[in-house]
Amino acid sequence: MATQMAVNSGASLWGPLKELWEAVEGAIWRRQPESVHLLDLQLKKHKPYFLNLFKNPPKSAEQREKVRKASTEGIAIQGQQGARLLPEQLISEAFILSDLFDLGELAALELLLAGEHQQPHFPGLTRGLVAVLLYWDGKRCVANSLRSLIQSRHGKTFTLDLSPELVNLTTRFTDELMAQGLTKQILNLISDVSVTREFERLQKERGLGNEKHRKEVSDLIKECRQSLAECLFAWACQSPLGKDDTLALIGHLEMVTAEADGSLDSVNLALVMALLYSLDVSFLEQGTEDREDLLQALPLLTEKQYVAAVHSRLVEGQGWKLPGLQAAVQLAWALSLRALSQLPQGAALVEFTEADEALADQALLGGVFLFLTEGVLGSDGFSQEEFYTRRLHSLITDFLALMPMKVKQLRNRADEDARLIHMALQMGSEPPSSLRKDLDHLMILIGEFYSKDPFELELALEFWCPSESLQHTSLTGSFLGVPLQRPPHKQVVLSKFVRQMGDLLPATLYIPYLRMLKGLANGPQCSHYCFSLLKTNGAPHGENRQAGVSGSLVSWEHFFHSLMLYHENLRRDVPSADSTQYRHLPIRGITQRELEGLTAFLQLLTTIITWSENARLALCEHPQWTPVVVMLGLLQCSVQPVLKAQVLHVLAAFGKSPEIAASLWQSLEYTQILQTVKIPGQRQAAGIEVELNEIESSCEEYPLTRAFCHLISTLVESALPVNLGAGLRAPGFQPYLDFLRDSVFLAFPTRAYRRSAEKWEVAEAVLEVFHKLLREYEPQPSDFLPEMVELQGEQVPAHKPPGHSLMFHLLNDSPTLSLCLNLLEEGARQLDTYAQFPGKKQLESAVLHCLCLLELALQKEVTFMDLLRESQTSLLVSPLEQLLQGVSAQSRKADHITNIARYLYHSSSNPDAAFQSAKILRRITRYPNIQARLVGDFTHDQAVSERLMAGFVECLDSEEAQEGVTTNDSDSDSEKRVARIRHETKIHILNLLITSLELTGPNLGLYLLGYEVKKPVSSTNLQDPGVLGCPRSCLHAILSLLQRGSDSRSGPGLIKQAPQLAELCYQVIYQLCACPDTSGPTMRYLRTSQDFLFSHLQHLPFVLSENEIAALSQMSWLMKTTAIELRVTSLNRQRSHTQRLLNLLLDDQPHTLHTADGETGMEEENRSVSGFLQFGTVSKVRRRLLSVLDAIDFSQEAPELLQLDFFERTQIEQVITNCEHVNEQGHTVCNVKLLHRVLVAEINALQGMAAIGQRPLLMEEVNSVLQQVVERNRVRRSLSAKRHALQSWRSLVETILTACPSELIPADQRQLIIRDLLLDLHDKVLSEDAAGELMPIVAGAVFTLTAHLSQSVLSEQQGVGPEGGSGSGFASIANSALHLILRKLLDFILCTGGGFQRLRAHLYGALLYYLQIAQKPEEPETLQTGTSMWERLTAPEDCFSKLQRENLSIIESYGTALMEVVCRDACDGHEIGRMLALAVLDRVLSIDRQCQWLVYLCNSGYLRVLVESLKQDDVSLQTLLTPQPPLLKPLYIYESKMALLTRVAKTAQGAMELLRCGLVAQLVECQVFHMLPQNDALRVFGQRDPSGFIPSPLERYRQILLPTLRLMQVILTSTTAQHQQGAAQVLQWLIVHSDVIQSILHGQDMSMGSLQELSLLTAIISKTALPGALEMGQEINSAALMELQGHIGRFQRQSLSLLVRLVGTDRARYLKQIEDTVSPSNLAEKREEMEVAMQQICANIMEYCQTLLLQSSSEAQFSLCLFSPSASEPADVSIPSARVPSLGLVLLLLKNSASDFFRYHDSHRQSLNKLERVEQLPPEELKELCQGLVSGSGGVEKISSVQRNVLAKRRLVQLVNNRAKLLALCSYIIETCLFVIWRHLEFYLLYCTPTDPKDSLLPGYRGQLSLKLQDYFQMLLNDMVSYQIALCADPAGSRGLSVSRVSQQDLEQLQSDMSSSFSEPLQRKLLEVEGLYSKSRSRHTFIQALTRRIRGLVHHAKS
Repeated sequence: MATQMAVNSGASLWGPLKELWEAVEGAIWRRQPESVHLLDLQLKKHKPYFLNLFKNPPKSAEQREKVRKASTEGIAIQGQQGARLLPEQLISEAFILSDLFDLGELAALELLLAGEHQQPHFPGLTRGLVAVLLYWDGKRCVANSLRSLIQSRHGKTFTLDLSPELVNLTTRFTDELMAQGLTKQILNLISDVSVTREFERLQKERGLGNEKHRKEVSDLIKECRQSLAECLFAWACQSPLGKDDTLALIGHLEMVTAEADGSLDSVNLALVMALLYSLDVSFLEQGTEDREDLLQALPLLTEKQYVAAVHSRLVEGQGWKLPGLQAAVQLAWALSLRALSQLPQGAALVEFTEADEALADQALLGGVFLFLTEGVLGSDGFSQEEFYTRRLHSLITDFLALMPMKVKQLRNRADEDARLIHMALQMGSEPPSSLRKDLDHLMILIGEFYSKDPFELELALEFWCPSESLQHTSLTGSFLGVPLQRPPHKQVVLSKFVRQMGDLLPATLYIPYLRMLKGLANGPQCSHYCFSLLKTNGAPHGENRQAGVSGSLVSWEHFFHSLMLYHENLRRDVPSADSTQYRHLPIRGITQRELEGLTAFLQLLTTIITWSENARLALCEHPQWTPVVVMLGLLQCSVQPVLKAQVLHVLAAFGKSPEIAASLWQSLEYTQILQTVKIPGQRQAAGIEVELNEIESSCEEYPLTRAFCHLISTLVESALPVNLGAGLRAPGFQPYLDFLRDSVFLAFPTRAYRRSAEKWEVAEAVLEVFHKLLREYEPQPSDFLPEMVELQGEQVPAHKPPGHSLMFHLLNDSPTLSLCLNLLEEGARQLDTYAQFPGKKQLESAVLHCLCLLELALQKEVTFMDLLRESQTSLLVSPLEQLLQGVSAQSRKADHITNIARYLYHSSSNPDAAFQSAKILRRITRYPNIQARLVGDFTHDQAVSERLMAGFVECLDSEEAQEGVTTNDSDSDSEKRVARIRHETKIHILNLLITSLELTGPNLGLYLLGYEVKKPVSSTNLQDPGVLGCPRSCLHAILSLLQRGSDSRSGPGLIKQAPQLAELCYQVIYQLCACPDTSGPTMRYLRTSQDFLFSHLQHLPFVLSENEIAALSQMSWLMKTTAIELRVTSLNRQRSHTQRLLNLLLDDQPHTLHTADGETGMEEENRSVSGFLQFGTVSKVRRRLLSVLDAIDFSQEAPELLQLDFFERTQIEQVITNCEHVNEQGHTVCNVKLLHRVLVAEINALQGMAAIGQRPLLMEEVNSVLQQVVERNRVRRSLSAKRHALQSWRSLVETILTACPSELIPADQRQLIIRDLLLDLHDKVLSEDAAGELMPIVAGAVFTLTAHLSQSVLSEQQGVGPEGGSGSGFASIANSALHLILRKLLDFILCTGGGFQRLRAHLYGALLYYLQIAQKPEEPETLQTGTSMWERLTAPEDCFSKLQRENLSIIESYGTALMEVVCRDACDGHEIGRMLALAVLDRVLSIDRQCQWLVYLCNSGYLRVLVESLKQDDVSLQTLLTPQPPLLKPLYIYESKMALLTRVAKTAQGAMELLRCGLVAQLVECQVFHMLPQNDALRVFGQRDPSGFIPSPLERYRQILLPTLRLMQVILTSTTAQHQQGAAQVLQWLIVHSDVIQSILHGQDMSMGSLQELSLLTAIISKTALPGALEMGQEINSAALMELQGHIGRFQRQSLSLLVRLVGTDRARYLKQIEDTVSPSNLAEKREEMEVAMQQICANIMEYCQTLLLQSSSEAQFSLCLFSPSASEPADVSIPSARVPSLGLVLLLLKNSASDFFRYHDSHRQSLNKLERVEQLPPEELKELCQGLVSGSGGVEKISSVQRNVLAKRRLVQLVNNRAKLLALCSYIIETCLFVIWRHLEFYLLYCTPTDPKDSLLPGYRGQLSLKLQDYFQMLLNDMVSYQIALCADPAGSRGLSVSRVSQQDLEQLQSDMSSSFSEPLQRKLLEVEGLYSKSRSRHTFIQALTRRIRGLVHHAKS
């Protein structure tokens, strides 16, 4: 049993029934797909509820016991595990509820639990009160479902156009219910359930809450009863009730009573109508195709007992409680019998049909027409239902058509009665009291019935038989629009009735007849017929007849003639203005009877001219009648205010035509109805003001004032003349406005009213005028200029437009504004009572006008105040939003804005007021200063705060809202209009939230969305509503709007039903996630409580064919939010969340839907990772990211050009541009309304007849212009939406690739994803019709994607290692895919054409990244040269070269087109574009083995342009060397350019081309190289950029100098064959900039930068500053030669002195110096760089020495001596010795290099070993290796181990290769040193003659050699100014040549030093170097040979 006793937390009496109603509504009213099946299931499940309507589950002791124990033992709840203990309080409430509604204890408990759950939706109510609401809501759902099911049946009266399947289902189901006695159940319930009874019960148990709760409960109960009654009505409409049911219904109606005013209530009305439809046979006339079936189903014809039973009940039954109702049913039955008797089947029923006459008489005796007028027409519910109207129409017309004799009888009786009355009057006696007035009542019924036509059916047309054919295509009423056809019989009879009744009309029927005509004239066609009738009735008048007594005619002639007579008579009696008896009516006045007659006529006239414009114009222009003049005349006479009011209404109807309105204004002014001109000497005012203040106020009734307001309101709408009253007063509308404002509006609250409703009627009437005036007003500059007009010779100030005056009053703390605000407060207070009171509708309308006034003032105040400021007028105004913060006089609080917001709380009953309130609040919230105040006002009182929040939430929750096309306000279908207004209200509230959130907190948005406003926002803890007392906020409302349907297959319903709303909802959520303060709480809540993103992303892409723009915007916001979520979850390491979203977006496997809790299991995760690689039988699906891209349509159709006949196109375009503005969404759009005004004003300004004739054509053209502009706006919005969507898509993709942990998407997978994305993007952007505006975003995305592809491929290869990658193709991504990507990329570059250079910059970047893929990664130099040259040549091509070759062939297939684009971009344009284009050229040239690009560069002249552009660069580079440089752009471009030129120079052909272009000559002319910053000065003043981004001036100078030096070095290396030409040009550069070069060579600074400079400089000098450089072809004079020699000599000396500094102890000092300046992490790297640079410099200088030695002579004996003959190591090398450097220096260098070599060799071997076993290295060591490559302190910690290995490997390769470089340099230095030592020793020891020839070394040679040496030194002096001059110890200039003073002792010393220094160990070391290194190089045995020779020389000399 326990299982069945589980409690349903959704409450079985509410939750399932709500679902039932949703299913019914979805199927029948919303027509949702697949709903029929759903409905079928629901109906089967809930059939018991229908069979036992409103029956509650019974109480039982068992249940009671179970519930009682729930507090101790707990109770099971469905869907929850275990039992739940319930509090005692809840249990006792359950028992109360159970007794109250007499329902089972468990059901009561369920209701309470559901109430607790639903409580947040009902702020301020307890769970018990909510349970009461839910109980009745469940009942209502059943009743409404039943009614909808019955309405959808197949039947005789109406159809809902549903599918046959659905109709059959509902018909079958309802038939079963009917068979089970549904009618009796319904009738019993209607009798049993009543609001008062239920309220008594609830009151006793305290089951009623505040006013709102009471109203909601009573509304629910009323709706239940109404729906039940309508079930029977709908049934009877579709198929007649059976005999028993009909009798039961009659039985129920017998007991019905009327309301206090004699009318039926809406429930009983529905039942009466049900009975009338049951007895109806008129539908058989219509002759529809299923007539036969309907005849068969009609019990009247098929069941004799039915007719008998009903007949006897109606004829012989006892009297009913309402005799009138009985009469109405009798009449209906009589008419049915009469109709039956005319059918062939009626013959069988002749015994009954004959009684129809008698029945009709009985009905007439019962006063049937009076009852129908008062009881049926007077009922509130009557005008709500179209089919009530149709049924009553058929009842009336059937009576007139089927019983003509009865009608005649009535007329005869009326004539008779009229005679009796006339006689009685003559005799002066009382008329008899027993007179019947049936005909009067019939006429009044017809008049009343047809004068209201809420459904615009114009049923009265059946009374008019068209004598002439109308212009309308649909001819009259019931004959079916077939022209020229005889009208049906019924119509003829009815029209005859109208005409005959007017003939010889007795006086008693005069007024009823006029009232009937007034009803029948209601409608556009009817009014025309009526007008014609009155026109043709007229006849010439012979004698003057007195109105109303003698046989009066109903005709225009008669009416207007009478009016004129009245006017003439009364005018004579007008007293003079001074007379005090003004108020007493004269003797010859209008009698009461005449007054009624006139009123009836004026009302008829009003109706006709309101509907028919032709009648209006015809009557107004009639020369004899002149109605307007006569009526205005009457207004001046002393007539009762009621009649004057009626006259004003007629004038208002005339004023509907603009033509009449203009003249009417003038007439009004002329007659001074409102006195606007004061006559001098007049004691008191006249006109309407007196009437209001004296007559109306004392009577306490104000018809005249209201009519006057109505008249002005109509006239203001038609025309507002500017020069009104000109000549007599200052022209304009001002006096009228003053009267309305001061006498009517401001005085209305203080006047007395007999009828309380009239107070609000007056307010409504006057506010309507204000609203119209302000709505039409547009502030103009002219309104603010003081204008004067001349009046009777003096100047008076002119009046401003009325709108201006109203604005002025609203923007000041004026009585007008405070009254408006008081009205709003009063309105809110009245609405809060939820009570009905007289004038409620008018009060609501007045409040609405007030809100509209405030909204318009807020809308126009910005323009108004701007113009006011510009005009410098002395008007004072304050912004309205500040005035609204003022203190209210009544409540003494600043609560105006709160009062406005209170209307949102009443949105269900007052949608329009809520809409305006939302608009006002939205306008106010734009001001940041007000936001904080508002939050304070809204929150300081807890109760107010809760209600305001509830109001906002209620508006957002409203279910009736519907997004629709905006139609005009007079929308026929009021339901649709209200639905649209509710929707607009939501839009305004969301926009309010969006605006607020953009401002700083605390703001209204944060408060409404439920965030903390008193504490820091980020401390908010969002909860589901009801949890921890959290109220339901706007955020919950927005989420529930979006979540509705998100779990179904079709996706969130809002997206399709209200696309614009959904878009704003997503935007609010994005804003919350994007704002730093709200992001944390929001994202936590969305992730945990809602699983929001996942459930919505499942449904991407959203496709709405009819609203593409909204769908794109929705997706944009959703994708942007997702990007944030991915970033945040990645940062917080919430891997499972990130993984789920990634799988959802990227999977290409068909997905099984996720497990219930949304968390994927472990195996699921593995599946998604490995799933990509299993190409099983499963078919692939499109990745969700790609399908979103598919949803963005790149093509955009542009509107065609305007085709204009009248306007000038250029001018129109100019006007359109002037009307453009940026709207709230940031789109530039054209203001269509403004444009329309401008164009129409232009047309109105045209003069002349031609213009008037052309006007329609001009208007047509204006229309086409406007349509075009609307289309343009749409295109702009569409493009903007596409851009936004694409941007969001791109940011999502980039976030996925950059921010998400890389291991979540394995590399192979990542490459395939990027491939798909790239190919799809390119396909879309390269299609023919892709919009250019989208290209930049695509280019950006392509760039990022390619960069990631390149990274992914490279990291994959590093992971695999150099060997693994080569075998299996290139990477996970196939080469073919890579080629495809390259082709598309190049197509994209080419398709951008000439423009779009910035866009191409992205593409060049992408291309560079792409080409990087094929770059071979750095490989370690292992020094193992096992392979021979041949093996290398024949080795198979590795994958890199293969890909590179294929890439190149693709690039070349594009030919010169591509080259042209890239070269053009490289030469000019945007800086970044140029840099990237240069880089692309550089890259392509490096792989282009065929030199095709190089040839193109040279031949097309682009290379020359690049070279010549160095001149401009020079100027911009000079500005960079100031301490505060402007921009570094020129530097970057220069570097790129030099890099490209260096690349070109690497081939001999390129280098020659560069020399031919005069590159070096250009560089020689560059001034920037002379601007070497002074280092010491800079150390003091150089303000370093703290970020280290902007380099110091010295560093900047180096950045300029180094590329130039490199370029020259490359040129020198490449031009070996024509070396002379290159070297000479470079030497020229060196000489021109020699001062700079000297200072660099001398410089003491040994930083990294200066070492780089030195290494490059020495390399260049070693190749150029040679004696050979002088022997160029050209002749140069001896002076120049001398100078050149001087320069070269200087370079040589400085180079050698450099060597001195670098060899000795200094070197260690320099290395120490760097340790102090560099951070420890970079130390090792910097140290290596310095070592390399120093070794390089030494190698360069030694190479220089070697070259000098070789160039001077090929034989040692004529060789040049560079070093002095001393082999001892210099004591301190750092001081540049005053002598020539000695050979000892070279020897020291040799020794150092030898020892360095072994050090490097060991380190190289160790690093190689580490590289081979990276994986086994200890973690500490790995960390150390990575340190240099990762920036930031904790950088290494954050890296994954895989990444760490990759980085360590990269670092080790660097180390190995650095060491290899150092080894090469050392071995080179060793070889050159040995050579230099050998040459010198050979000279000194073999050929040198000492200066003191005592004991010569080599006695044989002495003589001639001595001479030779002298000669040689002489030659040295001549050839080049030798070093010794500079290094001579004697500064006074003694020309001592130290080398020439070589003594014998020197030579001996040299020899002994040499033998000791060049020792065995050193020689062994050198040979070992050769064994270790040189052997594998080409210089094998070179060291060995030299060592041997040196050893030989030393020993030989000794011996």
